[in-house]
Amino acid sequence: MKPYLISLYLIFTWSLTIGQVNSTQESDTVYSLETPFQTILTHLKYMQDETYHPDIAAAVFSMSDVEDRSLAKSYAIRLKRILDGKGIYVEMSELPQDENYVDSTTHKPRYYIEKSTLPELYLVKKESGWYYSRSTINSIDKWYKEVYPVGTHKLVDVFPHGGRKYLGLYLWQVMGVFVIILIGFIVRKAFTLLFEKIILNVLHKVGYIKLADEVVRPTAKPISYLVVFYLLILFVPVLQLPIGINKYVVILLTSVWPIFAIVFFYRLVDIFSIYLRKLAAKTESNLDDQLVPLARKILKTFVIAIGVLFILDNLNVNITGILAGLSIGGLAFALAAQDTIKNFFGSLMIFIDKPFQVGDWITSGDVDGTVEEVGFRSTRVRTFRNSVTSVPNGVLSDRMVDNHGLRAYRRFHTQLALTYDTPPALIEVFVEGLREIVKNHPNTRKDYYEIYLNEMANSSLNVMFYIFFEASSWSDELKGRHEILLSIIEFANDLGVNFAFPTQTLHMETFPDKLGNSPTYEHDTQLLKEKAKEFLAANKAKYVKS
Repeated sequence: MKPYLISLYLIFTWSLTIGQVNSTQESDTVYSLETPFQTILTHLKYMQDETYHPDIAAAVFSMSDVEDRSLAKSYAIRLKRILDGKGIYVEMSELPQDENYVDSTTHKPRYYIEKSTLPELYLVKKESGWYYSRSTINSIDKWYKEVYPVGTHKLVDVFPHGGRKYLGLYLWQVMGVFVIILIGFIVRKAFTLLFEKIILNVLHKVGYIKLADEVVRPTAKPISYLVVFYLLILFVPVLQLPIGINKYVVILLTSVWPIFAIVFFYRLVDIFSIYLRKLAAKTESNLDDQLVPLARKILKTFVIAIGVLFILDNLNVNITGILAGLSIGGLAFALAAQDTIKNFFGSLMIFIDKPFQVGDWITSGDVDGTVEEVGFRSTRVRTFRNSVTSVPNGVLSDRMVDNHGLRAYRRFHTQLALTYDTPPALIEVFVEGLREIVKNHPNTRKDYYEIYLNEMANSSLNVMFYIFFEASSWSDELKGRHEILLSIIEFANDLGVNFAFPTQTLHMETFPDKLGNSPTYEHDTQLLKEKAKEFLAANKAKYVKS
């Protein structure tokens, strides 16, 4: 209340210097419009309850702009209500008292009352003095609808002027404060009943328990307060509280209201992410499942950033200057954080091109392992040593990536080394049996495999064994290898095939009464085929049973 009393004192003392006002005789009233200070003082003074005289206040609108003085009177009343409703406190001691005042920005004889909030609200100098501009007159109706929307201006017209005061407020203002508090309390209870007794119960009955408890319930309170504070912002200007009080009330309401809006939209992002997760679950790729948490984080950051800017704007902070400073600082930051930005765009390329997905086995340079997570900056790969390697996405986007997880088949290539003394007939039967082993196995590719005697090495006859497995994981591939190799060893033992290894052997064949070291082989092809047929039938039956 102190700033308000000081302004009234200035009004009173200045009025003594220009004459006294007779509240019943307009002709005896003396006022001046020679300076911006005198014009604004004339308007505000004769809009006060103690000196309420709108006919005199209407003089601040030039006859050349508003010929109808009853309309000028209405403009004067509305403009004062707009200033009060927006909580704009005019500091009288800062008003220019120079009749030749020139605005430093436009270099024109203008005075802006609240340039940041209402740039169209300014005075212009004419031959007979300072008056509100035509731009101000044209904007009054628009401002009035913004400050008093949905018909609340009719309530202002109904409330009386003057009367007895209690704690600095008129009786109708005190009653209005209690009515607004009561309405806010009722609305808060109504929303609590709506969410907890109706919406939550319905969600529980249809099976959306997690949605109800984790998303809807925490959202109920912010929504209720969001509505309550909106009602306060809507009806508090109607009370026409003293400007010294209303200034801080408006700042408080317009600053707190966006906080609940931020919380509401923050929770709304969680609801939207649940919907995205359901869409991602319907796709075969796992990479979009990883994209959902990233999108949720970005949206939440965006909500907070917009909310903070909205709060600063309500506090009349120069957002343009802040954004300009951020753009310059952002350029410096971008130069200092080139790698971070590169990794960010690398992550975008990974999500767009989808060279791999979560769970794939990849090889890229020295990195070899299974993808666990694709993040905002890096990709986490679980190596086969069970360690976790974080690879910057910018590096992955530039490197060649070998995705083993996209293989339809997994190749298995080895050489089966036979001793040089193995007879050709035995080799032929053995190779044919290897092909049948591949055909019998349930997880091998049947339309393409290569099994041939391929090389005569230094100490062995090498049979190339080149096949493919239909296996979804490395474990399944290893299991298939185990089964195939075990079948080969059993088959070789059954036929009497010896596997070679690098050795040097000295053969002494002519010792008396001693057999030679060379093994004895069966040379009957038909007998060998019968042995092979018997073994392969048993081998096939083993897989059929499994």
